[in-house]
Amino acid sequence: MAARSRSHSLLILVMMASVLVEETVEISFSSKLIHRFSEEVKLLRVSKNEKVSEVWPEKKSLQYYQKLMNSDVQRQKMKLGPQYHFLFPSEGSKTMSLGNDFGWLHYTWIDMGTPHVSFLVALDAGSDLLWVPCDCMQCAPLSASYYNSLDRDLNEYSPSRSSTSKHLSCSHRLCELGPNCKSPKQQCPYAIDYYTENTSSSGLLVEDILHFASDGDDALNTSVQAPVVIGCGMKQSGGYLDGVAPDGLMGLGVAEISVPSILAKAGLIRNSFSMCFDEDDSGRIFFGDQGPSTQQSTPFLTLNGNYTTYIVGVDAFCVGSSCLKQTSFRALVDTGTSFTFLPVDIYERITKEFDRQVNATISSFEGYPWKYCYKSSSNMPKVPSLQLTFPLNNSFVIHNPVFMIYDMQGISGFCLAVQPTDEDIGTLGQNFMMGYRVVFDRENLKLGWSRSSCEFRDDGKRMPLTPLNPLPTNEQQSAPGGHAVSPAVAGRAPSKPSAASTQLISSRFCLLKLLMMMLLLHTLIHVL
Repeated sequence: MAARSRSHSLLILVMMASVLVEETVEISFSSKLIHRFSEEVKLLRVSKNEKVSEVWPEKKSLQYYQKLMNSDVQRQKMKLGPQYHFLFPSEGSKTMSLGNDFGWLHYTWIDMGTPHVSFLVALDAGSDLLWVPCDCMQCAPLSASYYNSLDRDLNEYSPSRSSTSKHLSCSHRLCELGPNCKSPKQQCPYAIDYYTENTSSSGLLVEDILHFASDGDDALNTSVQAPVVIGCGMKQSGGYLDGVAPDGLMGLGVAEISVPSILAKAGLIRNSFSMCFDEDDSGRIFFGDQGPSTQQSTPFLTLNGNYTTYIVGVDAFCVGSSCLKQTSFRALVDTGTSFTFLPVDIYERITKEFDRQVNATISSFEGYPWKYCYKSSSNMPKVPSLQLTFPLNNSFVIHNPVFMIYDMQGISGFCLAVQPTDEDIGTLGQNFMMGYRVVFDRENLKLGWSRSSCEFRDDGKRMPLTPLNPLPTNEQQSAPGGHAVSPAVAGRAPSKPSAASTQLISSRFCLLKLLMMMLLLHTLIHVL
């Protein structure tokens, strides 16, 4: 009986061995592939009470292939990332403050249209639309003789003179005033009222080419043409007739219509930009820049539940080494505001402490809007710095918060360049940003900052000031040769099987191994 049991066990072991030496048999699974525009999917969506009649294209129709192509392009943008490390205007990254004539704002030259026309636009993070004087009915003077700091005349834009311009209809998704139009095919109007009293711009929306240069690791001073939405500003009012932004304004806000938003959505750059403000009233602007890894930062806050503008939360305000209690507030970070405004209660605490620390007597200077002004000479008293503190112990130090006043003999006084506002939200203007590279990182919803002379990037390379290959003249512009943005190219699938596919273990083989172990254990028990 024992011999029969042993022979029976041996037979089982031989059978198991024969199974193990056989080639592994893989289990194949199959499933039906269903196209996104198939009748099965359509019926499924109908069963869920979804409307499909307006968006469901007829198979092999033009709309059918357009939807497939648009989807493919968007997928490739997500896969490939931004095409350029950063972009800057084709005339150079330099920005400049042109003094009182131009409202103390920072400006840069941009080239627009085909053939290109140059415009000196103000840079405004507090608004969204790029507009320029266009087919003017009521615009500011454009002659250089009207201004003290210009060496060339300003320009007026006309869509009819640009071969790349297109009208935006009232049915376009970026047309805010579309519901007020008599017809969806009518050209889209725009009208914007700004914070400054009675200051506005109105006209029609068009699409045209904005010219940029790129300076990245893989693209050195490449010419890039990007279609953007432009306000054809036919009628301006208020400050826009008195020297502020006479040649247009570039809104850098968060709305879809802004230049940074359009560039990021097109996959050209990361959804971020930076402005650097040097102490000598010059600076730089770079689209796509997310700043150095060593920068400090604080998150943007929502307004009524939405990220509609660049608002930050200040935990405390310090004057010199004295950090004051009950000085937390929210503030709009706005490059389009020359100076800084604080909520009244914060303003009172800060100015009182500032006056206590300044060894000078308050005075008044005719024509200047600030209350805390002081007479001085070449022997300036020590002026305390101001400091904004943010969550996680991040701090923003304003080393020179005063505005210097000069007369024929030199320095005659200075003012703390801060004013009160009745609003709950303050405004951090350009004067607080001097000496900093300020990053508006919309991708990560945060404001970044680092001390900078505006000459070097975080990798040690010098920041490009002007492109190596500037745009040709207007006459040359119509000739081919510029590098237009090419459509994304789909990545190739790997030609070799993946590591996972070469190491497949069939579920049948796993079950047999388990059965073998059980039988071996059973055999050993009986043998022993």
